[in-house]
Amino acid sequence: MTLSSSAHVDSFCRDNLPPVDAWPELLLDSPDVQYPDRLNCAVALLDDVINEFGGQRECLLAPGAVSWTYQDLLDTANRIAGLLSTELGVVPGNRVLLRGPNNPWLVACWFGVLKAGAVVVATMPMLRAEELRSIHEVAQIDLALCDHRFLDDLHTAALDEVEIVAFGGPEDDDLSVRIGSQPTTHADVDTAADDVALLAFTSGTTGRPKATMHFHRDVLAIADTFSRHVLKPNSDDVFAGTPPLAFTFGLGGAVIFPLRIGARTLLIEKATPVELAGHIAENGVSICFTAPTAYRAMIAAGCATRLSSLRRAVSAGEHLDEATWRAFLEATGVKIIDGIGATEMLHVFISSADDDIRPGSTGRAVPGYRARIVDLDGHPVEDGTPGRLAVQGPTGCRYLADERQQVYVEDGWNVTGDTFIRDQDGYFWYQARSDDMIISSGYNIAGPEVEEAVLSHGDVLECAVIGWPDEARGSLVTAFIVLNDGVVGDDELALAIKQHVKATIAPYKYPRQIRFVTELPRTQTGKLQRFRLRPDAVSS
Repeated sequence: MTLSSSAHVDSFCRDNLPPVDAWPELLLDSPDVQYPDRLNCAVALLDDVINEFGGQRECLLAPGAVSWTYQDLLDTANRIAGLLSTELGVVPGNRVLLRGPNNPWLVACWFGVLKAGAVVVATMPMLRAEELRSIHEVAQIDLALCDHRFLDDLHTAALDEVEIVAFGGPEDDDLSVRIGSQPTTHADVDTAADDVALLAFTSGTTGRPKATMHFHRDVLAIADTFSRHVLKPNSDDVFAGTPPLAFTFGLGGAVIFPLRIGARTLLIEKATPVELAGHIAENGVSICFTAPTAYRAMIAAGCATRLSSLRRAVSAGEHLDEATWRAFLEATGVKIIDGIGATEMLHVFISSADDDIRPGSTGRAVPGYRARIVDLDGHPVEDGTPGRLAVQGPTGCRYLADERQQVYVEDGWNVTGDTFIRDQDGYFWYQARSDDMIISSGYNIAGPEVEEAVLSHGDVLECAVIGWPDEARGSLVTAFIVLNDGVVGDDELALAIKQHVKATIAPYKYPRQIRFVTELPRTQTGKLQRFRLRPDAVSS
């Protein structure tokens, strides 16, 4: 495969792509994913949509009667792109970190960065200083745009000489003020379809983050496969959901899918399941993206009547059990669309909707993708046999300068780390994660990263972290802790350790269960055996 001529002046991303022969096989022959060689996905999602539908359509909504039209978003994004290029020294190919909750200003920054030909590195606002430093170590950030309420950890991170520009605040040097002198038109950079648009980070099982590299064409491909053929939205839909834009599941559901077809999207910074139900009712939301945990909680809280505007409910991030699916259908009349995706693949690649759903199954390969189950040697297994899930499609894994590329991609297939069974009709049935990743309430949490944070507490000698099965969250992050001599393990210390972890890494990663033990199971060579801590091992 030969790459197109890049528009990137800064060649960092091209220079750090894995060798082409280490990529998965890409399925690019379908008419759905045929794109011109020169493509800027921001232009396709915004300027081209305005050309078709007009600029006065509502685009971005937010609680509190906030409403931006498509023209508002275009004007703001163009001004941001102009500021980046003329005053902030950004050149095509530079990496720009975004930090903030889901709101119109974050989306405008996302578009502005892409229009300037730079590469978006969106981060979750809950990340702490050390996590931000790890991202910078991998991505070599050139500039950071940060919501004015989330500056502290970014300043503490002290990312070399990276300039930080706040947005959405009242200060004179805020981005919202500085763009006032910029024109509302911009000469968008003529990027190649295979120029990198996004660096999306995912934690490895070692806790060391990996940057997945996605092209401009990939951004459109997920809309033109899963969204077009499974979700089937229309321009009258109102989207909403809880996943942050830094989580590619959220990026698709909150930005890419609605804007691809000229719809509206309600951007929610933070919401409990009950609050989410209220937002759905107040704004006539018709398509919702969230984790099974939230769907269970909304029904349990008696919120079904507030969900009457929904015609689509999409679940991903963790396994959707059949009981939750049936309870939601009974309460609302809506069949939840389950799906599995991966940051490496950008979005969902197995899913089913409407009458094609088999409750309890994740679904079938999304049009444009193909999937199979393989054994440890990479050979396909018979239907009905558990094995490793392997996938191919128009998107695929490309890690930035990371040897783990050789682990995720085998013989041209993306091997996701999930164990599934495929039945004779092509439906895929989830069994378990194949590695040490914990999936809790839709978040991927690396056990070793949590262990490191726990071990930094002065009273802790040893620690092992696993996922403990939980009906509400899928898994609970559970820490087994050996204390230093003379330290008493009680409720007070457990709470102190939890607070310590929350202050060290993103709060959603903290261990919700702590169990003090006298020793951890190890091999004769000293290797930790986490599997022996799991409930099935303990009971046996």
